[in-house]
Amino acid sequence: MAKKKARELVLPIVHEINDYTSDFLKNDEPRHAFVYPDYIKHNLKHQLRDYQKQSLYNLNYTQKDANVASRFNQLLFHMATGSGKTDVMAADMLYFYHEFGYQNFLFVVNTNAVIAKTRENMLNVQSPKYLFSQPLNIDGTPIELREVTRFPTNSEPGVIYLRLTTIQTLANELNTPRENGLTYGDLEKQKLIILADEAHHFSAGTKSKADQKNKAWEYVLDRIRQANKDNRQLEFTATIDLNNEFIYEKYRDKVIFQYDLKEFQNAGYSKKISRLQANADDNEKMLNAVLLSQYRKHMATQAGVRDFKPVILFKSNKIDVSKAARDQFLTLLDQLTTEDLAQFIAKQRQTTQSSTLRQAYTHYQTIDVGRLVRELQRDFQPMNIINVNDTSSNGILGDLNDLRNLNTLEEPSNPFRAIFAVAKLSEGWDVLNLYDIVRIGEQPITSTQTNSEAQLIGRGARYNPFVYDKATSFTRRFDHSTPELQILESLHYHTINDKKYIDNLTKSFEAMQLQVEDDKDFDILTTTVKASFKRSDVYQYGKLYYNDVEDVPESEYNGLAKYGVPVAELPTVNIETATLEATAFDTQNVAGMNETRLVKIDDALVKKAMARNPFFRFNTMKKYMPTLNSISEFMYEAQWLGQIKEIQATVSTGSDAVLSRETQLLVVDLAYIQRMLVMNYKRQRGTNKFIGLPIKEAVQDYQKRVPVNYSDAGVHELIQTYDYKKAPWFVYNEAIVDKLERSLIELIQGYVEELQNKYKDVYLIRSDERNTKLKLHEFAGDVSHYAGFLPDFVLYLANESYIYQIYIEPKGTQLLDQDQWKEDLLTSISPESVDVIGENDKVKLYGVKFYVAGDNRKIRKTIYNIYQQ
Repeated sequence: MAKKKARELVLPIVHEINDYTSDFLKNDEPRHAFVYPDYIKHNLKHQLRDYQKQSLYNLNYTQKDANVASRFNQLLFHMATGSGKTDVMAADMLYFYHEFGYQNFLFVVNTNAVIAKTRENMLNVQSPKYLFSQPLNIDGTPIELREVTRFPTNSEPGVIYLRLTTIQTLANELNTPRENGLTYGDLEKQKLIILADEAHHFSAGTKSKADQKNKAWEYVLDRIRQANKDNRQLEFTATIDLNNEFIYEKYRDKVIFQYDLKEFQNAGYSKKISRLQANADDNEKMLNAVLLSQYRKHMATQAGVRDFKPVILFKSNKIDVSKAARDQFLTLLDQLTTEDLAQFIAKQRQTTQSSTLRQAYTHYQTIDVGRLVRELQRDFQPMNIINVNDTSSNGILGDLNDLRNLNTLEEPSNPFRAIFAVAKLSEGWDVLNLYDIVRIGEQPITSTQTNSEAQLIGRGARYNPFVYDKATSFTRRFDHSTPELQILESLHYHTINDKKYIDNLTKSFEAMQLQVEDDKDFDILTTTVKASFKRSDVYQYGKLYYNDVEDVPESEYNGLAKYGVPVAELPTVNIETATLEATAFDTQNVAGMNETRLVKIDDALVKKAMARNPFFRFNTMKKYMPTLNSISEFMYEAQWLGQIKEIQATVSTGSDAVLSRETQLLVVDLAYIQRMLVMNYKRQRGTNKFIGLPIKEAVQDYQKRVPVNYSDAGVHELIQTYDYKKAPWFVYNEAIVDKLERSLIELIQGYVEELQNKYKDVYLIRSDERNTKLKLHEFAGDVSHYAGFLPDFVLYLANESYIYQIYIEPKGTQLLDQDQWKEDLLTSISPESVDVIGENDKVKLYGVKFYVAGDNRKIRKTIYNIYQQ
């Protein structure tokens, strides 16, 4: 039976804005040309992503409309879980303050847990999750964010007032007036912005006539908004049900921005999600989850990723089941023996249908199982397990101690590896390093419950940014890489193999547009090296070349400039308000119109600043400044502090004409210089010396793990196996490539006969991503990227006179700008610029520009010019 097609949801305002944006005749209108404002850019800790900037553009479109009060006083931002709604809220607050003078903001949500999280995000400057730069400053005026319970009658300039409250508290307060409480009368006097988070809760009354309590909540917000014609209500949610006709009718002309989970996943901002289903008892599921989690940790260590701590959530339906499961889990690990684990691994490897688990168990058969047992018992000891089963409507974040523990799970100092809970992942829980969710104590489950589980999985899928190859990414980067790296960006949901349950869960996924792959639905694509190539002299004796790296010589660290310290233009120090030490030298926090002073540096200030900081003991300094001979040299020589005669500081208007010595000492704080010294010491850079790696070591059979089925064919570039057994010039029997890479192979194939007429040996080599030895590193000019990269292809051409190796990298147009440094590196490789160690002039290395679809960069012509020389 054909699947019923969901009706198309028409969102008139979104369409109106899109039409306006694409109308070039409107180019001269201010709101058409609206760009991401500096006053937002400089006051947010996180820079907005492109889709978040688009939401700001859409907001500006509505608020600059002539009929804003009637058309756009209630707006909905429908944004995927994890897409940064709170960042958008923070930007919107700055927007309304700067553009329209709004100072009163009422943040409303349905749980105390989200209130606590929002207070950390917006008001606690000491919190690692604080959203704003510090100090806040717009057009030279310092801005204070102040929490209040009641908005003042007369607002102070430069203050943004923020009231945080649950809708329940607000409704009781307004409907039962009391002394010092907020009243509807108060709300009529001054304009305000309502920020309604998790807004789907405020539409339950619209959705269901039976839910009169939530209908009353909607009425409270309506009445507040209508109290003053300038009031605005901005609603934010990830899970509103627009397929419900009542909800759709309420919001169809209020949705101004839609960024759903499908777009979010496709853009790479989430982990990949896989479902693991098996007819296994709880003990077996728990042990599978622990071994999979530990395998992730092993692969992170193998990849050089530090402080990678994957967390497991064991979810039950009842509190007593969850508590029993925790005890059961601890007993299971405490009594685990080497023999039991070895047998379990061997059995699972033979019987599992999961490619990921098979991958893990294959790895475990290569290591000492006794050591693995001790490792598991250490990592999952009782002190590293937390039970957060809630008994209230506040969710698992209701307890403040649990809130602190769960809100800092990503921190290396946080020990927890496993969480036992009944509640779903609470709204507002921003955990990033959750990698396994395991259902314990399985029971029959309804479609309503699977909707909740789908939301749980969507929350758990938030991407976990980590440092790899000296770079941090906020989107997935291993979709086309090895299975060992893909596991670091994958969330697994472990559940039973029950047809009715899986059907309900699948429907819930589809309703959310959540793309979840069955872990069985993967192919392990394998390719082998051609026997004919293995018999060739090229395979037996040839080499592929990569450039060596070198430590930046210690002798070059002979002054602050070599550490990237701009001595001539030290960042302005902002001491106009209390500033965190870590952000005191943030150049984005310059106060502009506030008073600027030049503070003269003298010996006493420098000595006092150094005495305050243990880093500036000679023995410690010498570790980072190997050419330094004495403290006096650091203080007085021109290449160190000697040429710094004064530092510019921003102070509050009206400060004393002569700053106190204590204030001057704040200016001369050396934390910025310490940070630059530590961060920029012991770098490695590429050199122009290229080393040969035997081809027989570099070119070997390999496998790639590739998903088979997608809910949307456009989710990824399709990777397939193409048969090249009859193409002797391609070194593998099969090419495991995407369409862009395939088009490059076909381009080469189109003139391979011409190449073979000129060269005895013609081979195209597809790089194996596992071979990190062959990475190239930037070496020309001022090196600014220290991480290497592996070009996808090497074209190998050889005759009696020469051996040419040409590095070629296909690249999608969407990546051209961000990967420009890689192209610069490739084009810097030529016989004139490199020295091939141990070879004569016969070996010639070249890199070419990126190959893009359709060969718009004329790579074929470039290669032709090379081999015709």
